[in-house]
Amino acid sequence: IMGDLADPVAPVTHTGDSADMMRYPKMIALAAGLASATGFAPLDLWPVTVAAFALWMWLVADAPTLRGAMARGWWFGLGHFTVGMNWIAGAFRYQETMPVWLGWVAVVTLALYLAVYPAVAAGLAWRWGRPRGMVYVLVFAAAWIVTEYLRATLFTGFAWNPLGVVMVPTPADGLAKMIGTYGLSGCVILVAGALVHHRRIVTFPVTLASALLAGWLITLVAGDPGRSDRIVRIVQPNIGQQTKHDESFDELNWSKLASLTGPPTAQPRLILWPEAAVPYFLEEERWARERIASLMGPKDIVLTGGDSFVWDKEGKNVLAAHNALFAVLPDSRLIARYDKAHLVPYGEYLPMRPLLSAIGLSRLVPGDIDFWPGPGPQSITLPGFGKAGIQICYEIIFSGQVIEADNRPDFLFNPSNDAWFGAWGSPQFVAQSRLRAIEEGMPVVRSTPTGISAVIDSNGAVLVALPMGKAGFIQTPLPNVAPPTPFARFGNILPFAFALTLIGFAVALRRRQR
Repeated sequence: IMGDLADPVAPVTHTGDSADMMRYPKMIALAAGLASATGFAPLDLWPVTVAAFALWMWLVADAPTLRGAMARGWWFGLGHFTVGMNWIAGAFRYQETMPVWLGWVAVVTLALYLAVYPAVAAGLAWRWGRPRGMVYVLVFAAAWIVTEYLRATLFTGFAWNPLGVVMVPTPADGLAKMIGTYGLSGCVILVAGALVHHRRIVTFPVTLASALLAGWLITLVAGDPGRSDRIVRIVQPNIGQQTKHDESFDELNWSKLASLTGPPTAQPRLILWPEAAVPYFLEEERWARERIASLMGPKDIVLTGGDSFVWDKEGKNVLAAHNALFAVLPDSRLIARYDKAHLVPYGEYLPMRPLLSAIGLSRLVPGDIDFWPGPGPQSITLPGFGKAGIQICYEIIFSGQVIEADNRPDFLFNPSNDAWFGAWGSPQFVAQSRLRAIEEGMPVVRSTPTGISAVIDSNGAVLVALPMGKAGFIQTPLPNVAPPTPFARFGNILPFAFALTLIGFAVALRRRQR
């Protein structure tokens, strides 16, 4: 049956065992979707992902109707996103207002929605590509690029685990410098499609080898920008979510931060603490800033996560808060503040609060007020250390939205609270941070309470990291920034141009087959 895709005129028929198997196409699609998510971290079984996508593409092409093709796409997406997002269920262990089992309801509910996007991609490929072999594969890849971008942008967007991130453990990830994350996802579809197109036995290995070689050559040409003489000290205090908001642990948590910050040295240090590292209100409480300053040398700077309040006009009542990052000098002055712009729905704010709170739902982060978003990517100037771009936690997963366009920084700092994410979510976070480094030609530095903290160079290589569940610090020279990549210059225009190119080839092949 798979060979029928290579024949522009052959009808699709079922015989023997194949016909028996096709009695349950939706269940097979679901199983393929479940398997496909094993290519994401921490398992990194990317060949399984490619094989699962190949099976799914064949199932879609074999569907008798457009509705059937989209149904197979939806069932595949349900399995794909349920496994890939399983870490969300763990976040419900760290709040007391909702039952823990509701976490799995949240995972499946989110997957029910996200599965719409693979369904649309499948429908587009079936309608405009089937059953003409490589035409179908090209259309499918273009459709996936577009629908994955839409998933990342519509309704505040949810860009977690783009398909291209499964290529991060391979040399093919270098392609992201040219065509971005969504273009890299399209390449995965092309490789899977080459596996479907099996009558030409060399198609698959040649396609896979071409992707790996192209990515490796792009990284080779980019070169190693080396390291600067600026020292960063990343602090990972191993403060768990269960004690983070418990006031009885405040002093113990502070002592962990203080001891891992270490004594001042002759060389200036940029000291990096995690998201929401301190329970103090640094803008209002001078004593808290002085406490931080007491740990610093004369030319050190501390970047720490914290909260910033939004007051009413009279300055008496708090209306909301910002999830913020502060830059603290040794004289206890604050020289910069960045407010997180891309907030987590249901985590940092509760949509439709009057309705949802009435039925017993709440946000996962403790507190009675919602966080408000900041203005977007900004670079802040740090004397002696250049310019830092800040992306707090979840923000860094959004391809093409992490750099202030007219004020390119020297590195990205991603303070995060990975204590929420568990054994699956944290490695996936690092993989997506590596893609941002590759796309932008920009080193990324991560500091988290419980791991994984890391220094990532502008080619996406993890230079040094602290594992989950371990207290420690990293003190190392900061990697140099590379010249802007094509993606850094043109952004998500490039994956869309790649999708249009694929469509152009598909149209040309279809005309030739006629």
